[in-house]
Amino acid sequence: MDGAPLYLEPRLEQPLASLLESAAFLHALVDALGSPLNVVLPERIAVNVERFRSVYRRHSLAGQVFFAHKANRSSALVRRLAMTNAAIDVASLGELQHALGAGFGADRIVATGPKDPEFQWLAARCRVTVSIDGPGELESLAALVRTYGLPPVPVLLRLSEFETSGVKVLSRQSRFGSSMRSLPRLLDAVERHRDLLRPSGVAYHLDTTSLDEKATALEGCLRAMDELRRRGFTPRAIDIGGGFGVNYLAHEAQWDRYTTELTHAVLGRRPPLTRGGHGYGLRAEGGTLRGALSLYPAHRPVAGADYLDALLSRPAPALNRPLGTLLLENLYDLHTEPGRALLDQCGLSLAKVLEVRRPDSGAPLVRLAMTADDVSLEEHGVLMDPVLLARDGTPAAAGEGPGPVGVHLAGSLCLEADLITRRTVYLPRMPRPGDLLCFANTAGYCMDFSATHAQRRPAARKVAVHREGGSWRWCLDEQYWPITHPGGHEA
Repeated sequence: MDGAPLYLEPRLEQPLASLLESAAFLHALVDALGSPLNVVLPERIAVNVERFRSVYRRHSLAGQVFFAHKANRSSALVRRLAMTNAAIDVASLGELQHALGAGFGADRIVATGPKDPEFQWLAARCRVTVSIDGPGELESLAALVRTYGLPPVPVLLRLSEFETSGVKVLSRQSRFGSSMRSLPRLLDAVERHRDLLRPSGVAYHLDTTSLDEKATALEGCLRAMDELRRRGFTPRAIDIGGGFGVNYLAHEAQWDRYTTELTHAVLGRRPPLTRGGHGYGLRAEGGTLRGALSLYPAHRPVAGADYLDALLSRPAPALNRPLGTLLLENLYDLHTEPGRALLDQCGLSLAKVLEVRRPDSGAPLVRLAMTADDVSLEEHGVLMDPVLLARDGTPAAAGEGPGPVGVHLAGSLCLEADLITRRTVYLPRMPRPGDLLCFANTAGYCMDFSATHAQRRPAARKVAVHREGGSWRWCLDEQYWPITHPGGHEA
């Protein structure tokens, strides 16, 4: 068992799987545009929207699917999304401007996150729905509306720190939203500004995969809607945020085996699985395993739209009736804000192999024309094998027969910490300079959320691709419009 390769194969659906079979096309893109390179598939985001919509229909619910724009900066993805019936969640002035320029009207935008005055003003001027995190934000928004004589602005009251009256399930603390305990004071402030702000509903944001916690929060939002109605308001929507997740891996058994072997490695019962013995949050103290595994659950059998379906089918903790049924009986709209889940299978990141170093001990070190910030899988705790795309005609060096071979992947910064993967990655053979490594399914947060211009290196360029007449075609991301055929090279 100690010497057997530990694979974490990526889950690949169409058209991403087909794109990865077009190695010559992807090599041509990197030759033309440089490494690293991000590739997005705009058509796939429309497929993912429809999967969420099918859950709404299954539960007979109205409402909106808001794409969390912060998950990817792509113009192509946002423009393609604008042609669907989905909406967009923006968390900055730049994202709001981008959404408006891509074709979204104010009725299909919600403004969330921390807001500076410029962001608040443009949202209010356009009558975009604003998600309010607390009394201070509410007061500053009301002051802007009053000062500049703007029409009343629709707002969502974002809440946090929910609890049930039966078996106690507390939702974890969040820096977003107002505590349910402070709801009366928040509603007092809303009443003072009744002529300036129009509460259209309530919302929550929870950084958790727990269905129990989210069910508790949704039940709490139902109670908050009752409070708003008692005060004479007519709220219509509950926004349950994002966090629906993605299943990144093809095989559950590989994930179970890797995490089990990782604990054995941390305890010293087998050779290390990572460079420097990194434990991903686990450590050994006196022969006992301590800490907590700080990794994204890369294999999630219930994720994305299926996770939403499971939540709506779950009984409310205190009311003991399905949450979807309670929303329907109250005629409330359901709003969701998936980011990662709407970008599932929507893109990949490519990096050229620069060199292979063979140290006296340990796994070979493969240096890529990329930094860890360009494909921040490790930062987000996502463990997934890259796909090796050989460059045809590259001569094999002595001893480079078929694998598998375990390697560590390093970036191009002069930092020991610039590791694309801390763990040992197994490839079918030793990479060679000129080969490409493809990191699949990186569009959600891992593609450009953390990218920088360190050492004056350019950040990864981005292209949009689509299949036409049996061939792949591409254009620069910013040149993509869904109403025209992208130009560029044909595979």
